[in-house]
Amino acid sequence: MEKDWVCVFRTEQGFQAEIARDILENEEIDCVVLNEHDSVIPSIGELEVWVHEDFEVTATELLKDLIL
Repeated sequence: MEKDWVCVFRTEQGFQAEIARDILENEEIDCVVLNEHDSVIPSIGELEVWVHEDFEVTATELLKDLIL
């Protein structure tokens, strides 16, 4: 990942990562979803949502209801 980007959300569920991306993009926050699932056993691993560190606090607040 590029310098100055931070992970603000992790999940094993693809739909949750997509919801997180939609929430952030609706607020005009650029984000990237990284798929860290194992290529051989896709049920192992997580998806991560990353934003630039300038938006970390805002993104975390927007996504707080998704984090269980």
